[in-house]
Amino acid sequence: MTEQHSALPAPSGRTALITGASRGIGYGIAQALVARGDRVCITGRNEDALKEAVDRLGADRVIGVAGKAHDEAHQAVAVQRAMEEFGRVDYLVNNAGTNPVFGPLADLDLNVVRKVYETNVISALGFAQRTWHAWQKENGGAIVNIASIAGLNASPFVAAYGMSKAAMVNLSLQLAHEFAPVVRVNAIAPGVVKTKFAAALFENREEEAAAGYPMGRLGVPEDIGGAAAFLLSDGAGWITGQTLVVDGGLFLNAGV
Repeated sequence: MTEQHSALPAPSGRTALITGASRGIGYGIAQALVARGDRVCITGRNEDALKEAVDRLGADRVIGVAGKAHDEAHQAVAVQRAMEEFGRVDYLVNNAGTNPVFGPLADLDLNVVRKVYETNVISALGFAQRTWHAWQKENGGAIVNIASIAGLNASPFVAAYGMSKAAMVNLSLQLAHEFAPVVRVNAIAPGVVKTKFAAALFENREEEAAAGYPMGRLGVPEDIGGAAAFLLSDGAGWITGQTLVVDGGLFLNAGV
């Protein structure tokens, strides 16, 4: 694999904090931001995986803070480390998520639902509060919350996850209203992206899983990275409170 940091552009002077970014979608977003010159603080649960990600992205512009997204102490440390290392947190990407259970809601363990919400929703609010008070309230910036198309329609196979991602969409609306005009807040709702996290949805049946996508393939982390980089750019300076669906056209078939 070619090292991501082999030919880095000039620094942009801006910094992003991305949760759950040692691999998958979060890593794809980190790649896109580093490639344009941003400095990045990434978080993740596994310290070894986080270190490997930092090394691949470029340790001169990237730091990692290990911890669980729903842990308030970890949230505080991550924002503090970003501020100490880079002096600012212009962008926040709430990507960390979990989906420990599949199936409908009727007999679902409520403790599992609480765990899903703690990681997928409440942690996102916690990070948003901390970056707001540490930098964005006085200096501006942008936030992207990673939702899912599962939060935009009934998704019985991943019902609890879908509920949490619907909450992420509304969280983005609420924060966009409260943080305007200094901070823009948007969400991205991906379709199935080829990551370890989503493997149960396509493993050993990728061709079948991709058949419903007009673009003829499942997503890859770079697809979401490009979308996030746009929303976290001056080119999206008049966009806030929106949910960008990045799904290879899957929703085009919703009524078929």
